[in-house]
Amino acid sequence: MAALTELDRRLLAALREDGRMPLAELARRLGVARATVTARIDRLTADGVIVGFTVQVRDETELDAIRAMSLIEVEGRTTDAVIRRLRGFPEITALHTTNGGWDLVAELRVANLAEFDRVLGGIRSIEGVVNSETSLLLSSVLR
Repeated sequence: MAALTELDRRLLAALREDGRMPLAELARRLGVARATVTARIDRLTADGVIVGFTVQVRDETELDAIRAMSLIEVEGRTTDAVIRRLRGFPEITALHTTNGGWDLVAELRVANLAEFDRVLGGIRSIEGVVNSETSLLLSSVLR
């Protein structure tokens, strides 16, 4: 993967702001030709910098959804195996490694408390998970 240029960084920032921004508008904002924007997006995608395109929806569209952050402590050198198992949970919307007292942070989204309880039980039953602490997210004040 080639190093990102300043133009690449500005392009990525613009796409994070609005992933559906027309190529002509991106080119105007960046002060380059439309063909340059197209070539950069194609290169960033081919290099694996851009790994996909998605849509973000307002939290209000899923009023009944339960969202949570689960901090997970892993035993010894089992982190890779635990991550492989956690990737199998469709309720985990993001998974991060971290430093400090916790090894992993999992973002969860479930439909109801019974599903929440089932997912937590599944996480805690994974061999190598020695401790977890989970907090429900009540509202998002900054995204």
